[in-house]
Amino acid sequence: MSVALTTLPSGLRVVTHAMPELETASVGVWVGAGARDERDDEHGLSHLIEHMAFKGTRKRGARAIVEEIESAGGDLNAATSVEFTTYNARVLGADAPMVLDILADILTDSVFDATELAREKGVIEQEIGEVNDTPDDLVFDLFNAAAFPDQPIGRPILGTPERLAGFDRASILAYLERHYSTGVSVIAAAGAVDHDVIARAAEAHFGALPSRPVAERAPARYVGGDSRLNRKLEQTQLVIGFESVGFNHADAYAAHVFANIAGGGMSSRLFQEVREKRGLAYSIDSFQWSYADSGLFGFCAAAAHKDTAELADVALDCLAACANDLTEVELRRARAQMKVSLLTALESAGARADQIARQLMALGHVPTREEIVGKIDALTIEDVRRAGVAALRTPPTIAAVGQARKAPDPARIAARLKGV
Repeated sequence: MSVALTTLPSGLRVVTHAMPELETASVGVWVGAGARDERDDEHGLSHLIEHMAFKGTRKRGARAIVEEIESAGGDLNAATSVEFTTYNARVLGADAPMVLDILADILTDSVFDATELAREKGVIEQEIGEVNDTPDDLVFDLFNAAAFPDQPIGRPILGTPERLAGFDRASILAYLERHYSTGVSVIAAAGAVDHDVIARAAEAHFGALPSRPVAERAPARYVGGDSRLNRKLEQTQLVIGFESVGFNHADAYAAHVFANIAGGGMSSRLFQEVREKRGLAYSIDSFQWSYADSGLFGFCAAAAHKDTAELADVALDCLAACANDLTEVELRRARAQMKVSLLTALESAGARADQIARQLMALGHVPTREEIVGKIDALTIEDVRRAGVAALRTPPTIAAVGQARKAPDPARIAARLKGV
């Protein structure tokens, strides 16, 4: 793979993957600060800053920013997650330096106009309302809050209307002063790009991004718990999970493989038992989320209210059986699925830019395809079982929306998994 990495004198890292078969490029800035870096009085501020970045600089108005990108046929986007904030665009390869000029402008010279700020708060309130009206989204907010109670990592990324109302320009500038710097930022580009051109453009345009010590992040403290919301719905939305491992843990790949075997596709144990054999849910999926220092493993499904308890019991029995007797056939299938996921990212400039940026920030380097495939192929049944057993022995977390009383409590979940 033609991945190239340059660390500028400022400490800003530039990583690219040239994909000669493409005509377009995905270019962006990944900042290693997100929702878990907020203080208690800043809940939702990371996401608000992402929105405000496109609302005007001293050189460009809000409309001029999008018109400049779209006049070149590109599109501009941004996203806030628990540990990252991303600003990126897709354009023709020749226009990649122009993207970096705009991104540097919005990240180092935004004006944060009071009128625009008030308007964007209203937009985010609508976004919060949309989540509250979407039970299959809302249940995950409840789940995260129960898994990591009273911590930024467990709070909804969007914040609350009450907290949003108190943010002003000074709040934004104070957060940026602490968290936006060269040491936690990566310029990433993939597709029709020339590494030297991208590196020169980054050095030319991001000189105003300050270099400062990286702000310390409070460690995650998984607790586990129970969060329910009774609502009049056609189904009960259910998430049950456990503590898992972070990016750099020795069992990170094994944990992902275990999740894949448990509920990663139509041939998985959860899908076959819950959907195909018993018809308890239209779909059921497992997940493995890794953070810097912790992770979450679990499953999610929606069931008729009368079937909620049975679905939970059946699914937990599947997880226990998977940890105890997974087979070589299942391991081979999970390996193949992970390799396809890896190769799929290599076929899209946007996915590849995101992948190399996150790998560099999380791991400190960009592993080669051969390195990743080698680690996947080296996994044994014992490795995968160990990762699964370790997760299932942690205190459970449950979240339910609907007729939530029908879902099992943590004590019942733990008892169901006692033999693991």
